[in-house]
Amino acid sequence: MLTELVDKFKTDPTSKKLGTFGGVFTPDVLTILGVIMFLRLGWVVGNAGLLGAIAIIVLAKVITICTGLSMSSITTNIKIGPGGAYSIISKSLGLEAGGSVGIPFYVSQTLSVALYVIGFVEGWKFIFPGHSALIIMLATWAAVLTISYISAAFAIRVQYIILVIIILAIFSFVLSPVEPTHRFQLIGQFEDGSFWEVFAVFFPAVTGIMAGANLSGDLKNPRKAIPLGTMSAIVVTLIIYIGLAWYNASFFNPLELRTNQMIMVENAYIESFVLMGILAATFSSALSSLVGAPRILQALAEQKTVPFHKFFEKKIHGTEPRNAIIFTSLIVLAALLLIGNLNALATLITMFFLITYGMLNLVVFIQQSMKIISFRPTFKIPRIVAFLGAVGCIFVMFLINPIFSIVAIVTIISLYVWLGKKGLEAEWGDIRGGMFLVLAEMASRIAAKFPRHQIAWKPDILLPIENPKIWAGSLLFIKNITFPSGSIFAFTVRNQNLPETRKDLKQLLAPLDSDGILVNSAVLEDNSFLHGAKLVIETLQGGAFRPNILFLTIGNDEQNDKMINELVQHASEHELGAILLKQHPRNAFGLQRTINVWLRDKSPNWHLAILITLQLQLNWEGRINLVTVAENDEDEPNLKIFLNRLSDQARLPSLTEFHVVKGGFKDALTKAPRADISIFGIGDELPFSFIREITELTNSSCLFVKDSGHESAIA
Repeated sequence: MLTELVDKFKTDPTSKKLGTFGGVFTPDVLTILGVIMFLRLGWVVGNAGLLGAIAIIVLAKVITICTGLSMSSITTNIKIGPGGAYSIISKSLGLEAGGSVGIPFYVSQTLSVALYVIGFVEGWKFIFPGHSALIIMLATWAAVLTISYISAAFAIRVQYIILVIIILAIFSFVLSPVEPTHRFQLIGQFEDGSFWEVFAVFFPAVTGIMAGANLSGDLKNPRKAIPLGTMSAIVVTLIIYIGLAWYNASFFNPLELRTNQMIMVENAYIESFVLMGILAATFSSALSSLVGAPRILQALAEQKTVPFHKFFEKKIHGTEPRNAIIFTSLIVLAALLLIGNLNALATLITMFFLITYGMLNLVVFIQQSMKIISFRPTFKIPRIVAFLGAVGCIFVMFLINPIFSIVAIVTIISLYVWLGKKGLEAEWGDIRGGMFLVLAEMASRIAAKFPRHQIAWKPDILLPIENPKIWAGSLLFIKNITFPSGSIFAFTVRNQNLPETRKDLKQLLAPLDSDGILVNSAVLEDNSFLHGAKLVIETLQGGAFRPNILFLTIGNDEQNDKMINELVQHASEHELGAILLKQHPRNAFGLQRTINVWLRDKSPNWHLAILITLQLQLNWEGRINLVTVAENDEDEPNLKIFLNRLSDQARLPSLTEFHVVKGGFKDALTKAPRADISIFGIGDELPFSFIREITELTNSSCLFVKDSGHESAIA
């Protein structure tokens, strides 16, 4: 018989794709009108009163309405694939975000099947207390598996019958011959719990709005079916819940409602209809979850997000993920046999549902806020709707259970990190890059309103490179004066072979980029390197994120001295500091431990030198020597006071040493403590011959620094 049914749906082309009513509206309605409606709505009314109950229903529905509107909006903007919410989040925030939400969402849907099966067993035992719970459980599991295995279309046809049963159950209750009560309570006393505790009990009743979206891969027209079916289901069930709340408040007193969970059964026109409705509600919810969960797993597998993806991504007859169905049903069976009572997991399941809803709202809110042209849904909603939906989901999560909320959030973050390390690649793009660009643009607009204060200084290097193939600078040293918060903008100037030069420049800078330093590069087309470099300095000064230090290297060849001098002058005119490195040909940077900073009393040009020294000391974990020259013995005490005061103002490390060297400047260079690098201040005119001589006299690499006037080592 099962084979015949499978063959029938295999050859029937109409069974392959579902419409709005069967594919979205029916699964959503049947999941929302569940056991809470039959067994807990009266309790809610008894505690909260009519107006309190309506407030709880409306508040809970506001979150699902916002989520439904957000989902409706985004599905009219993108071509949604299998997996519903997983597909939406993945196509917006990337596979890592989609997977980190999709995997727990799949697990939640799967464990929900077990919960609903247990609920069905409890309902059956209420009617037939002598029946074996194990046999009922296994029979229910087998029935749900059989229907979902045949096809989604067959499952929907079965749910039409269930929908009729639930409708009959509702009418049987509201047509009951019970007389209205004389104690019509508008506001309840909340004897069994506070407003928010009652709200937390009721809220799971309004979840389930994604039962249809989970079948997105099986829908004829998801872009039309999901918005129409979802919003219709939300509105219809809202009317039903408010109507039943009014009926309960009108016909029963609060004590009855609070103490008798079977009040709908005992007061129905036909009692068996309501009992059948309870069974149908739990069975249909289990069926919807077992139809939807494997499709989420199959969608995750298609993008290699889960282990054994080749096995789970397979579909039979083009639409049926049979391998995923069997695997999911086995998890359900294991949960039923090993755990049995899943009350402890029920709250965690709700958390993952809420996180999924919240992420959907967040995706829409982000894309609306970015104002990108690619986000032009045909179903438009105000931005406040998505924002309220996202905030509401987080609020309800912590309202229901803060501990489980934290567990759920930590789980998703851990999955995101794990998936990020897998290097997943999607065939579609996502908005993450654009999102951070928009945030950077917003930050730059805000930053432009404030002056660049010295307290926020960090080394942002402008690095001219004449020829990337033969550049003789030290990338490690540049890293040591910029890491961890600085940045580098490197450029070269060429009038030919631009593509090859770009490639060489990126290859040269790749080690800095891999070390986590923000690196940007450009190749400028110009016949003159000096002219092109000046244009770069002028152009970059117009941006919010602009360099503040020009970094140049000095070689033994004097032919570039004039150009270096002009560049330093031009940088100074545009309020850039300057650093000139003369690397020692033999010693380079030695052990990268000791830094000598040469200072002159009453010189204003020392702030950038101290700041660069602190950067080096941080990255080298080295020692600082403050060095100055005393031409005679009388100057020595005052110079020591000067060094001490400067060290105190600049908050230099406590192990900083002070050295006052007597004699002339050249003699002092040879008498000073040995260093791996020596740092000097320079004036407007650059003494190139003396710069080269100093490197030999100190027997170390030397750094020559010129302030821009915008640095402060005491800020």
